[in-house]
Amino acid sequence: MSFDIERYRSRIEESRRRIEIASRFEEPDRVPIAISVAGSFYCALLGYDIGTYYTDLDQQIDVQLRGQEWAFEALQDDRTGAAIHLDIGPVAEGILFDCEIVRPKGTSPWIAHRIHDIPDIERLEVPDPATHPGVQEVYRRGEQLRAEVERRGIRLPAGGGFGGIHPPLSAACALADPALIYEWMYTEPAWIKVLFDKLFEAYCRCVDHNAERSGHAVESIGLCDDNSAFVSNEMYRKSVYPYNKAIYDRYGAKGRYLHADGPNDHHFAMYADDMKITRMDIGGFSDIAAAKAAMHGKTVISGGLNCRDLYGDFESARPAVDRAIRIGAPGGGYILAVGGETYAGVNPDTLVRVVEYAKQIGRYPIAAGRGSS
Repeated sequence: MSFDIERYRSRIEESRRRIEIASRFEEPDRVPIAISVAGSFYCALLGYDIGTYYTDLDQQIDVQLRGQEWAFEALQDDRTGAAIHLDIGPVAEGILFDCEIVRPKGTSPWIAHRIHDIPDIERLEVPDPATHPGVQEVYRRGEQLRAEVERRGIRLPAGGGFGGIHPPLSAACALADPALIYEWMYTEPAWIKVLFDKLFEAYCRCVDHNAERSGHAVESIGLCDDNSAFVSNEMYRKSVYPYNKAIYDRYGAKGRYLHADGPNDHHFAMYADDMKITRMDIGGFSDIAAAKAAMHGKTVISGGLNCRDLYGDFESARPAVDRAIRIGAPGGGYILAVGGETYAGVNPDTLVRVVEYAKQIGRYPIAAGRGSS
């Protein structure tokens, strides 16, 4: 394949500068645009089976290479690089805790729950990733992918390994029915603390093992805490905050990123003021107005669009783009994005037109009165 990242070097540098200016809560030439297209979207776009994608390294390389070429040629958002990475799917907890992983054809894999009752919490042991066969196999596959990319003469960074697990709440919701975890947070708080203590230890072991393998200290950290949206702020502060704050304090001296699917409006002030998040993907179901009001000047906001805005044609998407830019853009500190991941099924033509349109209306100074409240 002929994809050459150097063809886009000047655009990449321009995008990087644009994002850097916005991240200082200043206004660049226009609103930065970062569309999170990845494996599942690329598979749908290019006609590959997503189930096979996660197990076939050759297909994974082809999908990511062709997908990123499409992103640079057709989408043309403000992406600042390209790489080929090992994509294991949403199964890290399943690998670390030796769960059954279900791999149906035509969709992403998932974890078969292994926590069903309180004795399961008591029996759960925290593995050492340095000696865990499944974790080490992931690192081996990352090296295998890197070697194959090099053999093909593809001039992109490549590799990957075991990136670690979710923070305690979302990790628990991977190992058990989320509704059961939410219930136990009220009815069995002592056992939830036992479970979260174990998952916090597992999280830190994975981060520390990655750092040891790479030889680099961890000074910036990103959390994907999807399930935080579904607990009250009072319960979050009581049962979740101590662990996530401890992770940020331990590993986030220079940067603290958070992704949460949303709606997260009830947590925004806490994220900005107490947890000191430096950048947040607010998720597709959060209100950009609530995020702006609570976080502007403290946390760089990424989001404003929901995948459901993008399944149809451009005209159906336009109002959401108008509103996101009108509310999010003034004063910088904002990156227009699809909250979370761009799902398979999003109309690629609509996505391309959204980026084109956002470049037009997102030029500073932002015109007043565009979009609804």
